[in-house]
Amino acid sequence: MAEKLILTASATRTQRYEELLPQLKAVISSESDLIANLANAAAILKEGLGFFWIGFYRMMEGELVLGPFQGPLACTRIALDKGVCGACATQKRTIIVADVNQFPGHIACSSLSQSEIVVPLIADKEVKLVLDIDSEELDDFSEVDQLYLEQLMDLLLARHF
Repeated sequence: MAEKLILTASATRTQRYEELLPQLKAVISSESDLIANLANAAAILKEGLGFFWIGFYRMMEGELVLGPFQGPLACTRIALDKGVCGACATQKRTIIVADVNQFPGHIACSSLSQSEIVVPLIADKEVKLVLDIDSEELDDFSEVDQLYLEQLMDLLLARHF
């Protein structure tokens, strides 16, 4: 496994994802443990993209439970009827929120979070986990983020489910 990311300082967000995905794939393909891969994926995304908070919530006994993450202290458990993560898991689709303060039922683990994207991993028609990313900037996520983060989830799906 590589212990150092190869990143171009002047890369656009699209270019950065295109640099990160092959490196993520290499890390994931050489490790069989899901938690280790989630931890490294969160670290790689944090280092490569610099968002405020990046982490995974695993579906356990009907609720989302905090998994590996990078960033400040996080909410430990999220009910499926709460927040962006709960909505993503319930609707089984990626959700992009330009302004979390306008999202009904948003869970404010940190007042610094201004926008959010949550991407589900679905296996056998069930959400197994979600990737949650928060930004300190309003309207910081787009279809570009959705495209590449869904590809990351496909890598995890193929490796672990």
